[in-house]
Amino acid sequence: MTDLEHRYGHPVYPKREVEIVRGDGALLWDQDGGEYIDCAAGVGVANIGHANAAVAEAIGRQAKTLVTCPGIFYNDVRGQLMARLVSIAPPGLERVFLCNSGTEAIEAAIKFARLTTGRAGIVSAMRGFHGRTLGALSATFKYRDEFEPLLAGNRFVPFNNPDRLASSMDDDVAAVLLEIVQGEGGIRPADPEYIRAARELCDRHGAMLIVDEVQTGFGRTGRMFACEHTGVSPDIMTLAKAIAGGVPMGAVLTAGHIAPAIGKHGSTFGGNPLACSAALASIGYIESHGLIGKAEADGLYFASLLRDISSPRIREIRHLGLMIGMELKSKSRPVLDALLKRNVLALSGGPTVVRLLPPLVITREQIAAVARRIADALDETA
Repeated sequence: MTDLEHRYGHPVYPKREVEIVRGDGALLWDQDGGEYIDCAAGVGVANIGHANAAVAEAIGRQAKTLVTCPGIFYNDVRGQLMARLVSIAPPGLERVFLCNSGTEAIEAAIKFARLTTGRAGIVSAMRGFHGRTLGALSATFKYRDEFEPLLAGNRFVPFNNPDRLASSMDDDVAAVLLEIVQGEGGIRPADPEYIRAARELCDRHGAMLIVDEVQTGFGRTGRMFACEHTGVSPDIMTLAKAIAGGVPMGAVLTAGHIAPAIGKHGSTFGGNPLACSAALASIGYIESHGLIGKAEADGLYFASLLRDISSPRIREIRHLGLMIGMELKSKSRPVLDALLKRNVLALSGGPTVVRLLPPLVITREQIAAVARRIADALDETA
């Protein structure tokens, strides 16, 4: 069926020559029956693994009951999910807006910050990535040039540099928008002191702190949310990717003082019962199967195996939980292609970084196999 996508799809993705047709846990299969260890997880979506039975059962049950219900009516499953999200959120986050994707969550967060402060400026980090719609792109460091002019008032500062962040703050800033780990930017964790400085600066200037947990949320970093590593609670937190076990969904969690009025935002499909049911099942599975602690332990194990690889091409291994970046001294694409030939699916995190985001259900045996194949791929492409 690859010819159909090639014929009818817009070529906006850098395709790899494999057609994925089935998945189970941390494994995927192509149309010819070839088996792959998945270290992409749908770009951090499949935290609970592919074809998860708990989510499939929840989707099937809900599909036979009620699929859609707009926000102008109350819905039992939507209410349950909102309460569940608040119960697992960092302290102070009390309200929920549900949408369909990460970039939509960022769009809502920007609007909520502007409404709350009456200001327009957004400060975000170099190398940061927050989405591809025009508002989210305005706060994203890359992919911008061909779409300007974007939203006015946005400014970029170096990541992990509190002094430069402080110098960017003034009374025009509505929000500081940061990732706890820059994913597209090469798996670069924030220093906890940097996030704490951002919290203090926002408080001092009356700005909102927005934490983008789209890629880091739901156990990926060894905590339910990555900001828990820093001890900081944001005013606004954006979620998506792993929230619903692979069903498209996003969410914005806010502090109680953020209260957009009726009609200021909305979403036709946001909070539909089907996605809410999948999210409840996914969160329940993460907790009942101990995937948060597993991600922390397996991340340490995976990173140790990568550091044991004897290759002069490796510059650095960075990780937080099962969010791992291997920075090379050369381009990463040849290594990614060599891994594909060895039946491992991985991602780039910039031109020189191999990004590994396996499902949290990956086994130690699968991790060890991936590490061996990475070593072989590095040797082949030397």
